[in-house]
Amino acid sequence: MSLLELLSVLFSAAGVWLTGRRAVLCWPVMLVASVLYGVVFWRTHLYADTVLQGVFAALSLYGWWRWLRGVRDEGAVQVIQPPQGVMVRGVVLSLAAGVLLGGVLQTWTDDPNPLMDALLSTFSILGQVWMARRYLASWLIWLGVDVLYTGLFVVRELYLTAGLYAVFVALAVVGWLQWRAVCVITEPGKPPFE
Repeated sequence: MSLLELLSVLFSAAGVWLTGRRAVLCWPVMLVASVLYGVVFWRTHLYADTVLQGVFAALSLYGWWRWLRGVRDEGAVQVIQPPQGVMVRGVVLSLAAGVLLGGVLQTWTDDPNPLMDALLSTFSILGQVWMARRYLASWLIWLGVDVLYTGLFVVRELYLTAGLYAVFVALAVVGWLQWRAVCVITEPGKPPFE
């Protein structure tokens, strides 16, 4: 464990906790966490996760902008459940992109778990995009991703990060329950935004 990993863990945990509370402050906190974890993952040869942190930094800016537009009077954002077709397309595209990225990582890098690294990265992007759009289903994506990441980080001997992702599993359950209580179901054919 390094000081850098410890700071990454603390900022990440704070960001997820703030997200569950639907606080816009979650996005700048997660931006810092992404930059810190980008360095941690580069040093441990998790290249897809390194790139993923760059994507997360950009998505943090996107989420920040989207959530500022969706803040309600009480200071929290409105939660939306998109139509089923939106969710199916997101999952299918993430799966296909993950398999393609896994092949690239296996061919051109020394990533010890290329397919797992790639699939977790693509589904993490899906979870982050859905979180930025305030979709309730984002928490279910994060639940699955966090369970698998916990195991991957144990294998990579990033024990503090594995512990963080185990906590993320619990936070994903809590976040899903909190968001479900305030979720707005969209009507078929109605855009799932604002």
